[in-house]
Amino acid sequence: MPDKVFIFDTTLRDGEQTPGASLNIDEKLQIARHLELLNVDIIEAGFPRASKGDFAAVKAVAREIRGCQIAGLARANFDDINEAWEALKDATAPRIHTFISTSDIHLQYQLRKSREEVLEQAVAAVKHAARYTGNVEFSAMDAGRSDLDYVCKVFTAVIDAGATTVNFPDTVGYTIPHEFGAKIKYLVEHIPNIHKAVISVHCHNDLGLAVANTLAAIVNGARQAEVTINGLGERAGNASLEEVVMALATRQDLFHYDTDIVTQYIYPTSRLVSKLTGVVVQPNKAIVGANAFAHESGIHQDGVLKEASTYEIMTPAAVGIKKSLLPLGKLSGRHAFQKKLQEMGFYITDDELNRVFTRFKDLADKKKTVFDEDLVSLVETEVIYKSVPEHFRLEELVVLTGTMVKPNATVKMRLGREEKTTSSFGDGPIDATYKAITHLAQSKCKLLKFSVSSITGGTEALGEVAVRLEDEGHIVTGQGVDPDVVTASARAYINGLNRLHFLKQGGPKGKKPEEMEG
Repeated sequence: MPDKVFIFDTTLRDGEQTPGASLNIDEKLQIARHLELLNVDIIEAGFPRASKGDFAAVKAVAREIRGCQIAGLARANFDDINEAWEALKDATAPRIHTFISTSDIHLQYQLRKSREEVLEQAVAAVKHAARYTGNVEFSAMDAGRSDLDYVCKVFTAVIDAGATTVNFPDTVGYTIPHEFGAKIKYLVEHIPNIHKAVISVHCHNDLGLAVANTLAAIVNGARQAEVTINGLGERAGNASLEEVVMALATRQDLFHYDTDIVTQYIYPTSRLVSKLTGVVVQPNKAIVGANAFAHESGIHQDGVLKEASTYEIMTPAAVGIKKSLLPLGKLSGRHAFQKKLQEMGFYITDDELNRVFTRFKDLADKKKTVFDEDLVSLVETEVIYKSVPEHFRLEELVVLTGTMVKPNATVKMRLGREEKTTSSFGDGPIDATYKAITHLAQSKCKLLKFSVSSITGGTEALGEVAVRLEDEGHIVTGQGVDPDVVTASARAYINGLNRLHFLKQGGPKGKKPEEMEG
């Protein structure tokens, strides 16, 4: 029987440390629900001591998610551990994850402690955590550059103190696969009580080897992989869940290990995380990139048409990517529509269903063919990206443009309970629209990024617009979708303004302590 590899997802903690990515409580819950559908074993919900927002988010995830273990990160001190437990105590299976550095370079320059002092602190922290729960993980930060005999000594001591998982992170992405695998094998052979704990690995991608290092570790005895959706994380990111899981599933001839991941939810979860964090998935990203199952070469196309396995080592459906057209039209009923959403991995409330269904009907009137990708984008726009109160709302937009006129936009917006209208000229229709919206919203935000893409091919394709806005230190992303790219642009800008308004009214911003586990 294949060995079980536990999947520890840290998208909500390490993934949120991606520069520019910040999630509020509602957004973290949305991702956590998808991780539960994926059937990950452990969700690291955050770092409770980092901020009030992080504490509240961990507490909310611990209360709602019942099908996974919920972990909270804590430095190796009693205050962090106490706060982590307060956030986690309502979980069905809480885990306290405590850490301290073990590499000489960190001890000398960052901690300014001796090896013996760090060992004592690690043991004390684990013993304290074990008073709250029997599910304690200990991480030796920068283990990849640590003296192996010292790590063995620390791991032996913390296992005796109550740690049930010991994590060996490649915090700075320094190691090479054969080297990293050998280090894990050394741990297995030189820690006398290792049979009492699970060996975990947490690999960073600074040299592009995070997934390879993780797989090498599993072959040599690690039984927990710490990963993130889309490989998000500090600097170049972490080992990506989708790549580790699908490598184990696809190469069962080499890897005799199982995970309990429901792989059909991989793609919907990837899309959700990308939209909420504002971090775009590169087209050539393995498993979930736009080109992952695209074939441009005529030879490849011919082979795939005759037999998909000639050029596809896994099916798109295996990871939740559906290539078929959406068999729904303007005469389709709400029940069939809801069932289709559920087949695609979306479980939404009745109110959310009403909003998406209305937009779908409008789109079906405008387009001859509605694709699955269109439906995914509608759900993301009407549900995921409306996770903050809608203070600003677009009511009407009329644009005059052409080669012989200066572009002009007339915008009617609702601002709270007020309704206002104004017109503005601009260098183009989108510029004119944004000037009118800015005037009505009385906003002083800066537009840091504007990007537009089509959801599918053809002139009828939905336009998808993403913006990044900054105001008073807050940076947010906004998303808009519409067959008309100017309207999509307006929706994206207003969505971003709503997120800024939410933050200014006291919504969570979330800051992290300087010392974060790798």
